[in-house]
Parts: sequence; structure tokens; C-alpha cells
Amino acid sequence: MTSNANALCDDSASFIDLMCQRMAKTWTEGKSDLYLPFYTYHIRSAYSDEKIDSFQENTWGLGYGRSRYVDGNWDGWYGMYFRDSHSKPEPIIGYAHQWMWGNLERLHAGLGYTVFVTARSDIMHYIPFPGILPIASINYNKLSVNTTYVPGGEGNGNVFFFWSRLNF
Repeated sequence: MTSNANALCDDSASFIDLMCQRMAKTWTEGKSDLYLPFYTYHIRSAYSDEKIDSFQENTWGLGYGRSRYVDGNWDGWYGMYFRDSHSKPEPIIGYAHQWMWGNLERLHAGLGYTVFVTARSDIMHYIPFPGILPIASINYNKLSVNTTYVPGGEGNGNVFFFWSRLNF
């Protein structure tokens, strides 16, 4: 274990301490990632045609992260900044884990979750708030295309957010 992980986490076998150690090692031992958020799809049945027309679905942005594979599964820290559906800036920082299937040097897929903090103009006027969402990915070697589903009700949420990640 690195000294940074030792400084942040207790050296016990409790679930919390093991997760803390894993997260600290992901940052200190992981490789750099470039994130490119690029598209948000609003589920058409959840919105009026007029509301759909008002949305910006090209959510271009940029991000940086650190990630690593542990026992064939992927862990990563990330921060992204992108244009939300209302063309307003949205920052997000978080940690993600995916269980992977396939050859990590070639084509492989993942399913997992992300825990994050974000801030939006239309939710609490940019006061940061936490969240947890499912994520899925299709990967080829060091390049991946990822998505998450943001649940919602009539006229909110119900979107798939897409981004790519390049590990270098």
C-alpha cells in the first residue's frame, strides 16, 4: 500500500477501510484518463415535443480522471465539465466501479455504478448535491464509450448520458 493510502485510511480489514484503500490506490497507482462527454438522449415519451425541441442534446465537454483495473474490474476517479440539456455548464466529480467481461486488451464490456457530486443551474441553483447512478460501457483496449441512465418522472430526468474515455 502507498504511503498516501496509509495516511488516508486505517489499516484494518473492515469494509470501509478496504474501500478507502482501494480508492486511494486507484488515484495514486492508476493511469490518466481523458473524458469527452458528447451526447444526452432524452426519452421521448417523458417529454412534450416542445420540451424536447428546447433541449441541447450535444453535451460537449472535457474531463480528467485516474483509473486502474483490479482483478479484471475497473475503478476510476473522474471530473468532467460539460454543457447540460439547457446549454448551462455542469461540473461533476466522482468515483466509479465496473465489473468487466471480455478480453481487457481487446473488446470488453462493463456494468457498474458511480457515486458523484454535481451542481446544476436548474437544481438548487448550483448548490452541489450527491448522487449514485448505474453505468455501462463498451471498451476496446484503452478506449471506451460509456453511458448512464438518469431516472425521472414526467418532464424531468429520463435521460441517457454518453461520454468516451481514453486511458493513457
